[in-house]
Amino acid sequence: MRPSLPTPLRVAIVTPSPRGSRSGNRVTALRWAGHLRRLGARVRIMETWQGPPCDLLVAVHAVKTAACVRQATAALPDLRVAVLLAGTDVYPQFAPDPEAAAALQRADVLIALQPRSADVLPAALRAKVRTIVQSATALPGRRQSSPFRFCVLAHLRPVKDPLLPLQALEHVPRDVRVELVIAGRALSAELAAAAAAAVAAEPRARWLGEVPRREARALLASSHACIVPSAAEGGANVVSEAIAAGTPLLATAIPGNLGLLGDDWPGLFPVGDAAGLGRLMTRAASDRDAYHDMIARTLALQPMVDPRRELSAWRALLAELRLGPA
Repeated sequence: MRPSLPTPLRVAIVTPSPRGSRSGNRVTALRWAGHLRRLGARVRIMETWQGPPCDLLVAVHAVKTAACVRQATAALPDLRVAVLLAGTDVYPQFAPDPEAAAALQRADVLIALQPRSADVLPAALRAKVRTIVQSATALPGRRQSSPFRFCVLAHLRPVKDPLLPLQALEHVPRDVRVELVIAGRALSAELAAAAAAAVAAEPRARWLGEVPRREARALLASSHACIVPSAAEGGANVVSEAIAAGTPLLATAIPGNLGLLGDDWPGLFPVGDAAGLGRLMTRAASDRDAYHDMIARTLALQPMVDPRRELSAWRALLAELRLGPA
């Protein structure tokens, strides 16, 4: 039997992303810390296990925090452990190394950001999965009438396929007034050079580089549509943020997007399909009825990303772990 717990609940959140990072892992850790504090917990966020006494360890990214889970549970055998299944933990295939597999086995719960993450797990682990969809709030934004603005909000790295929207512009007729705005830091010199060259050759495109989070959210709110061209996602923050902003999504038909948007989402395209994305961009920008239908579909999803729903999910999870009131 586990010992009785002190008040308030002590929580350590371990994330591989450092303080000041604008990565999805850090954004998630900060938002979850806020929810847990609202539920009365004392929360610390750290990049590596630093040995503080705690009752619950929340590990953001199974592979990258596996060593922390091992160290923490060796020091605190009664520690409850919740491990977030990040996109690269489960896609393109679930193949954890021995240390990550041990962390998943030790975890009391595995947190998925959308329900399809559980589909790739063995049955023994699937039973531990609890889905907590990431919530978001929107900044007010005013969309200009023309040109029709598409935005891409992601750091430039191969799994995000950041050059695909630029390639898709080649399939959008010149008489359709559009612009493409990309915000995100290039994580390699090669991608930086490729993105700069592509934007220089395309007058309808701009690459802003890394921007403050508030500026990125304002860009999202003022855009007509957001493009998510990723080859793999666990359940991207930007999808929730776009839904909260009422900004329709054009997204790859991958499990991480389908689990949030549904199989019948009107803005889906295959991974790597520049021509298919270009056709969707053209339709969104030139077919008023189709675009208004996408807005209506987006607004219908807003209850899913309501912060109150995420807070309730955490309250239920703590109760399940006997770390909070039932």
